[in-house]
Amino acid sequence: MSYDTQVPPAAPQVMRNGLGTAALILGIIGTISGFMPFLFWLAGILGVIALILGLVGKGRVKRGEASNKGVALTGAILGLVSLILSVVGIVIVVTAVSDAVDQIDKGIKDSAPKDPTSKAPAGDAGKADKKGQGLEDGDSSVYDDDLTVTVSDPKPYSPDEYAVGHTKGNKAYQVTVVIENKGKEKFDTALVSLSATAGKNGVAAEEIYDNKVGKGFEGTIMPGKKATITAAFDAPKDAKNLTVEVNPGITYDASQWELKIG
Repeated sequence: MSYDTQVPPAAPQVMRNGLGTAALILGIIGTISGFMPFLFWLAGILGVIALILGLVGKGRVKRGEASNKGVALTGAILGLVSLILSVVGIVIVVTAVSDAVDQIDKGIKDSAPKDPTSKAPAGDAGKADKKGQGLEDGDSSVYDDDLTVTVSDPKPYSPDEYAVGHTKGNKAYQVTVVIENKGKEKFDTALVSLSATAGKNGVAAEEIYDNKVGKGFEGTIMPGKKATITAAFDAPKDAKNLTVEVNPGITYDASQWELKIG
């Protein structure tokens, strides 16, 4: 009597392709994140995971435990790309922050009037550039960005009948204010402000607005150009001095001119 001794075929081995597939998915997401602003940190994390999973998945392929060699290898490569993009993102952000800090420091530095370094131009004898306090008529306040502000000597002014800011019995005086941009960057006059006080008690001298004065500066002053306005202020009739203050903007210190009137 004979017996059938055939051994049943072994069950096929199950391929473990999960790590390679996961590496590919994470690598794709990490690479996309690397091109998005402020997501470089996510690209770095996903890149590390994708690179590790891809290399482990490739090892499984070598041992015959997986069959997706191309997928695992692509996932590892994309993981490496994600890491590179993450490093580039860090460099860009650090550089941008550094530049922003430098700009803030420059703005603070430019806000202070600088010391005079040159003599007054011909025709303005004795009118040298000075610091922003205690200036006289015709003096110029020069800032670190080479913005130059000049206020002329005051002259009596006659407001019209519809003028705003003039009180009956007071005297009005007009000054010419010139802003010259000697720097290399354009200057926006939108934030330029003027104010004044008068007399020994320093009472507020209202700025006068009518059809001739009070319009203020407008627009932008390009490098090498200047802008001029006429402003008028209302002072008590017995005032002997007028203090005019000009502030070029929030990143600048105000400058004051002590002017004789009366």
